[in-house]
Amino acid sequence: MNFSDFEKTSYSGLYISKATHDIFGKKYIARFQYQNKRYVKVLGYSKKNNLSKKMAFNLMEELKKTIMQDDTNDINIKEEHNDKEELLIDENNKYKKLLGNYTNLSKNVFKTGIQKIYDFEKLKPYQIELIKLQNYLEHENKRMIIIFEGRDASGKGGAIRRITRYMNNKHYRVVALGKPTETQKNQWFFQRYIEHFPTGGEILLFDRSWYNRAMVEPIFGFCKQEEYEIFMEDVVNFEQDLVRQGMILIKLYFSVSKDEQKKRFDRRINDPLRHWKFSEVDMQAQDLWDEFSEKKYEMLRRTSSKSAPWNIIRSNNKHLARLEAMKIILNSVNYDGKNNSLDFEDNMDINISVQKELMHMRKSKNY
Repeated sequence: MNFSDFEKTSYSGLYISKATHDIFGKKYIARFQYQNKRYVKVLGYSKKNNLSKKMAFNLMEELKKTIMQDDTNDINIKEEHNDKEELLIDENNKYKKLLGNYTNLSKNVFKTGIQKIYDFEKLKPYQIELIKLQNYLEHENKRMIIIFEGRDASGKGGAIRRITRYMNNKHYRVVALGKPTETQKNQWFFQRYIEHFPTGGEILLFDRSWYNRAMVEPIFGFCKQEEYEIFMEDVVNFEQDLVRQGMILIKLYFSVSKDEQKKRFDRRINDPLRHWKFSEVDMQAQDLWDEFSEKKYEMLRRTSSKSAPWNIIRSNNKHLARLEAMKIILNSVNYDGKNNSLDFEDNMDINISVQKELMHMRKSKNY
């Protein structure tokens, strides 16, 4: 563009061509400077675009506003970028101060530790509800038994610790019975369990229960086949009597996969802090997996009743298993002050019906 072909108009920065095109007419251009930068732009033609001087000037003013706005946006973006950068630096320094010398930890340990913090926080609202439940049982003088069953390393103990963590220890007890004495062997089988039953307002948590006779005892030869059959025939009526007499009975079965059980056993063997958990029975658990599966199948099939059903909890994910166990317990009683904003719905991937578990076990013995 040859600028000598244009002349000034009465509007500052607006120029018009000296020559007139036969079809387009005269050409208007804008020529001005902003922030030490010169701008030249064709605005249009007098005939083709039907432009007057005034209209061309208005177009030039709009152009200037656009340029100024773009420049302001660039400045704002730079300032916003600087603000975000300062915020990230500030947050990074706070995290470093909070975490301390975290670089000495392995990434797996560090990641696991942080995940546990989030898991603990997710459980707390439900642990508050468990305290409300406990207060309700005490006020109403009701009794509750919670049975925790499952293979070795299925997560029973960890679930019990999370459930009871904030409870009033005056009104709950955890019972894990060892081998029966000679006297107990000659008693009615249920006698030694009844001796520990809760009084009014109390919760009793059995870490393994009378269902030892349904799985562990017959596999390891701790009872006769006849004793096993008698138990399987009597236990449903025994539990129905308990419920009929006002006992709140909750049966939880923690169902862990064979591969996950092995991982947990390996951790017990290799971790000095967990080595005490490993026993000779654990050593045989993997070898006897199929035998345990057969007994588990029969136990679930024959001992789940309408008054005392089994709740199957898939426990490969410990946190989700613990959360689901809490929800099952909380849903068993209509206690006062329940926080209905919480999610009490069953997680169908974790809380498995007895029928679904049996159907799965007919196809695979992995659980």
